[in-house]
Amino acid sequence: MLELQCAGAVLMVRPAAFDYNPETAATNRMQRRPTAQDGTAGALALSEFDQFVRSLTSEGISVSVAEDTPEPAKPDAVFPNNWVSFHADGTLVLYPMQSESRRRERRPEVIERAIADLGFSVRRTVDLTHHEQAGRFLEGTGSLVLDHVNRLAFACRSPRTHEDVLEEWSRAMGYEPILFDASDRHGVPLYHTNVLMCIGARAVVIGAEAIAVAQRAAVLERLAASGRELIEIGPEAVAGFAGNMLELATWDEALGDSTVLVMSTSARRALGAEAYARVSAATDTVLTVPVPTIEQLGGGSVRCMLAEVFLGA
Repeated sequence: MLELQCAGAVLMVRPAAFDYNPETAATNRMQRRPTAQDGTAGALALSEFDQFVRSLTSEGISVSVAEDTPEPAKPDAVFPNNWVSFHADGTLVLYPMQSESRRRERRPEVIERAIADLGFSVRRTVDLTHHEQAGRFLEGTGSLVLDHVNRLAFACRSPRTHEDVLEEWSRAMGYEPILFDASDRHGVPLYHTNVLMCIGARAVVIGAEAIAVAQRAAVLERLAASGRELIEIGPEAVAGFAGNMLELATWDEALGDSTVLVMSTSARRALGAEAYARVSAATDTVLTVPVPTIEQLGGGSVRCMLAEVFLGA
């Protein structure tokens, strides 16, 4: 179950022009405008990114780092999981992005970097980007939270997650789609599913209150049927990026095959003592990293920065 659910390798993109993006802020209420235009955002984001990479590699996670290009400017390039995913059967998926500025992030050289560094072998490409012309979007593992073991694709409707594209992805990948509605504490639809849900090998962290009341029990039932522990978090924790975590696989000399749950320092604070204790007990190691600039201006946390690369046998 560990091997199937958790990737042991990730692709990350080192940003060259990170900044607040007003184009994406229209649908992402977790973004915050900078309080001062002092030009430090890019440098701060680079520092946070580099520290994150060092922390992951110290835990035995294989990390491929692709360099962003300064021109054309791509303020959200640090979030590659929205436009590409790498699957254990050798499938590479390219996703339709709502924001025109984000479509520039899809660069062949980024994919080539992951292939060269990690040994991923592309056997099939599923290209969904043509949906952009019709205004239909599905933003990778932002829109999709996947139970790889049971082949379930959880997705909340939003301007960035279209039912038709979800259905096409599910047919191509052999997953069952589970579509639902979810809103933040102010009643605004959540822009991505991965801000309220994290599925690991042994537990699910879920902002259940965000799910529409009429659909909540059904979603929780499908999650519980996997046998994983359900750890519910409240709206304030979701707002603090406590749902935006990712569990990865590694190897430890003492533990052997083991898991590392990656979260931000903001998420750690937002969880509170009780939820953090439950989360910690359901994984082997918790890795906490500070990414405040990326969270505040970009509206995404550590999970959004990691494109998992599942390497087949």
